[in-house]
Amino acid sequence: MTREKRILSGMRPSGKLHLGHLHGVLSNWKRLQDEYQCFFFVADWHALTTNYESPGGIPDFTEDMVLDWLSVGIDPDKATIFVQSDIKEHAELHLLFSMITPVSWLERNPTYKEQQQELKQKDLATYGFLGYPVLQAADILIYKAHKVPVGVDQLPHLELTREIARRFNYLYKETFPVPEPLLAEVPKLPGIDGRKMSKSYGNAIFISEEPDSVRKKVGSMVTDVERPRKQDPGDPEKRCVAFNLHKLYLPEERVREIVEDCKGARIGCVQCKRELADAVNAFLEPIRERRKALQDEQGKVQDILREGAKKARAFAISTMEEVRSALWK
Repeated sequence: MTREKRILSGMRPSGKLHLGHLHGVLSNWKRLQDEYQCFFFVADWHALTTNYESPGGIPDFTEDMVLDWLSVGIDPDKATIFVQSDIKEHAELHLLFSMITPVSWLERNPTYKEQQQELKQKDLATYGFLGYPVLQAADILIYKAHKVPVGVDQLPHLELTREIARRFNYLYKETFPVPEPLLAEVPKLPGIDGRKMSKSYGNAIFISEEPDSVRKKVGSMVTDVERPRKQDPGDPEKRCVAFNLHKLYLPEERVREIVEDCKGARIGCVQCKRELADAVNAFLEPIRERRKALQDEQGKVQDILREGAKKARAFAISTMEEVRSALWK
């Protein structure tokens, strides 16, 4: 048990959560909350970096996202759950870090130009977008996080946080632990069209998806394009998008049977996808039930966020007292 070690992780409230979030992030959070002292936060200020022109949906997305967290098993008795903007100390630490962070560190951030290319329809030539890694560093370091769960592609972001921590400690006083990455294995989870599952692609199956909608979406998934008829042998391991979900939602023995039956032309794609949809719905049903029960408790989510903010703010205030003491010594 390592609950004396702290973890910080957050999500931007930019829309409904899908199965990629469930298996790539939330399942990991659920495990970590039993092993570490966890701070999980709604990154609403970060959402403004790309959605500053239309922020109106962020409050609704916040409640909807936290409902998903709670319904899959993120437990407010085990983890501190809060909204970033409720803890104003994040902004103060971000300001102080911005004074010591070289612009060149921000300009070499690999996602800075990548996202500008991907989101050409948005004006991202703002300080907030350039400087979001500094705010990210403040989010992490204000709770003196020892570890941060990241995928391999996020390692450069965390390295910038580590550099800022080291620079502050060197310039003023040893104040922050230098956080280590906690690499998470993210399963390959394609959307219904074969591309990466994403809200923006319109190819996602959402955690809160209704059963009939799940069946419809799974039924439209791409299967082996070289198998136009049931009597033609196929190869799901090489050419079938739906097969990636089979491996997540069906027992290993059944997955092996499906491979052999597909190669031997003993099962058709329609039948195979019906079985998959049933398995996905069976997996999601207890999550749907918990979600509905939480929705029926008026004010439950806000109560949890309020209580989480109290705990988070107490820690943040203590850290900022140390920071000010180090800075103005």
